[in-house]
Amino acid sequence: MTETSEQPPLVVHRRTCPLCEAMCGLNVHVRGDRVERITPDQDDAWSQGHICPKGTTLGTLHHDPDRLRRPVVKQPDGSFKEVSYAEAYARVDELLAPVIAEHGIEAVTAYVGNPLAHAFDLSRYVGILIGMSGIPMIYSPGVVDQWPKNVGAHLMYGGMWKIPVPDVQRTDLFVVMGANPQASQGSLLACPDLMGEIGRIQDRGGRVVVVDPRRTGTAAKASEWIPIVPGTDAAFLMAMVQVLFAEGLVDLGHVEEHLDGGRSPVDALGLLAEPWTPERVEGVTGVPADQVRSLARELAGTPRAALYGRIGLCNQEFGTLASWLVEVVNILTGHFDVEGGLMFPLPSAWTVSDLPMPELEKGVPNFGRWRSRVRGAPEVLGHVPVSCLHEEISTPGQGQIRALFTVAGNPVLSSPEGDKLDAALPGLDAMISVDLWINETTRHADVIFPGFSALESPHHDDMLWMFAVRSHAKFSPPVFAPEDPDRPGEWEILIRLAGACLGTPMADFDVAAIDDGFFDVLAMAHGVDGAAAREHYDEGGPMRLLDLQIRSGPFGDRYGEVPDGLTLAKVQASPDGIDLGPMRPRLADVLDTESGRLVLAPPYITADLARLEERLDRPRPDLLLVNRRHLRSNNSWLHNVPALVKGSNRCTLVMHPGDAARRGLADGELVRVTSEAGSIEIELEVDDGIMTGVVSTPHGWGHDKPGARLGVAATRPGVNSNVLSPGRLVDALSGNAMVNGFEVSVTSLVTRT
Repeated sequence: MTETSEQPPLVVHRRTCPLCEAMCGLNVHVRGDRVERITPDQDDAWSQGHICPKGTTLGTLHHDPDRLRRPVVKQPDGSFKEVSYAEAYARVDELLAPVIAEHGIEAVTAYVGNPLAHAFDLSRYVGILIGMSGIPMIYSPGVVDQWPKNVGAHLMYGGMWKIPVPDVQRTDLFVVMGANPQASQGSLLACPDLMGEIGRIQDRGGRVVVVDPRRTGTAAKASEWIPIVPGTDAAFLMAMVQVLFAEGLVDLGHVEEHLDGGRSPVDALGLLAEPWTPERVEGVTGVPADQVRSLARELAGTPRAALYGRIGLCNQEFGTLASWLVEVVNILTGHFDVEGGLMFPLPSAWTVSDLPMPELEKGVPNFGRWRSRVRGAPEVLGHVPVSCLHEEISTPGQGQIRALFTVAGNPVLSSPEGDKLDAALPGLDAMISVDLWINETTRHADVIFPGFSALESPHHDDMLWMFAVRSHAKFSPPVFAPEDPDRPGEWEILIRLAGACLGTPMADFDVAAIDDGFFDVLAMAHGVDGAAAREHYDEGGPMRLLDLQIRSGPFGDRYGEVPDGLTLAKVQASPDGIDLGPMRPRLADVLDTESGRLVLAPPYITADLARLEERLDRPRPDLLLVNRRHLRSNNSWLHNVPALVKGSNRCTLVMHPGDAARRGLADGELVRVTSEAGSIEIELEVDDGIMTGVVSTPHGWGHDKPGARLGVAATRPGVNSNVLSPGRLVDALSGNAMVNGFEVSVTSLVTRT
């Protein structure tokens, strides 16, 4: 009999992209065990056919030969060897137990990375590793890109994740500061096809204004681009506040009835703003006074308007002031908690990430409860600057960090002074990672547990729906089963690692008991009897937890109490998702401060205006550096995808033609960029789409480290711009890194005759 070779049938899986806040719906075309292509899901109720280049590469990421499939353990010669889970567990026990026995749990910490926010297991269970293990504190990129937002939300509304977002789908004036949706979609803003929404605002006669040192891809599509000197956004916004009060344009709308102290904090804010005239700040910001007045009047006079400020406002010298003032301007112009303005989303499933923090309830500014050992940096919302990590590892003494967990993170490339962290990591006694790759950070690990690829894992974002412009529910099942059918879930690994910190061998830890207890605690926090709810399930884990999140959420069935309410089963039966409507006014439900009212001008924040005033008299440096992103990049972890790194070099220093001419520099030549922290060598790109006196580098590059296993990235390594970021430079109120707006110099490396 002649054998015939028949191709397996083509199967199309509907899937949510897990790479950013856009959460686009995808059709994943699979034949056998291979992804043939990925196309947009035109029927997806949320994204309605939108997709970006990154989403089409999930198959490449899944099939990446460099991706870890099994645990690896470092050998004496520095190489990694694949081992069984039992062997990996035993090695963790062997490494971790002596550290804790001799130095205590205080010698152990963790770094958790941004991809964790999108990971089904990790986002829901990392709290067990952090909380149950007894680790005193952790490090995260939160203090690189967003902590001012968290500080403001905590003080104003009573919760660090109570962050309002612009209702871009119903606004007629969208003012964007420190954000570039063309490259990154939304940030702390989940909206499908945000650039499409910008076009639709203009199509209906509205305007989009971008305030940014660069003419970004977003600015190029906007109605108006207003260049601004990096780091001066708070002064610009204070001038807008001054105009609103001086010209009688303040209109609080229904927010006034929710203010702590009634009208008095508004009047006090007006007095604070009096000296901040547009003329006074014009020199430092670079924005003409008449442009400030015009924009303030336009915001006040447009019935549906929203001011949005994001990462460029957060990771600068006055990040908390600038982020707070974005909300203040929206409040003062009547564009807060109303359609078309800044509103609070209503996710269909509450987030596990929003766990209460002891001593930080009700918006109390109880910061600085402890300080970092070496630098003395004050704690803010449980964090200190991530740049403290390398000095805590490398500096001997009581409390020295000797063991580190990293979970879905690459801080060697993504954090300020990452080169110093790179040098410090070999000094650890134990480093255990959960990651998809041997990257520039995990190459230092002793044990690496493999994460699941996006297509091996279920998907329902835990956190991102907190920032969504519409309430929605959607679940994506895995496309592929793990190659190893006995492979434990990432959630189980995290629980076992927590057990190892408590002295129980990883293999012996009672995962089910801990999982049940975790479920019960979360259920009780949301008004559900955990033990009774567990009777509905045959097994534990993140699927059970997600069902609890949905059923006890605002649209849930509450285990039968609301017969028509949502359950995970109902969401699974609608693979294109369920649209639950746009945002609605809900300020009264959100507020959880001590008084139960909105704190308009927290003294902790307004006290920093004195420091900002000193900034007005400071001479402007010759060159200031700002970061940037690209549509085909995502921090440090998509550079191993050939389709995303092909083409011209994107790791360049962008400089205005006038600045280049004054230095005798030419487009395409190699230059040296130097800051107080270090220097890099990088190709120069001359472009008039940036202010004079400002240069820009991308972040997330530097894939030239020996021992990293990223074959494609190594062919286009780029340079690590975080070498330039001085770790000491932070926003004083939040501890957020100042990676935008610090001084650099640029010199040629070309020998000229």
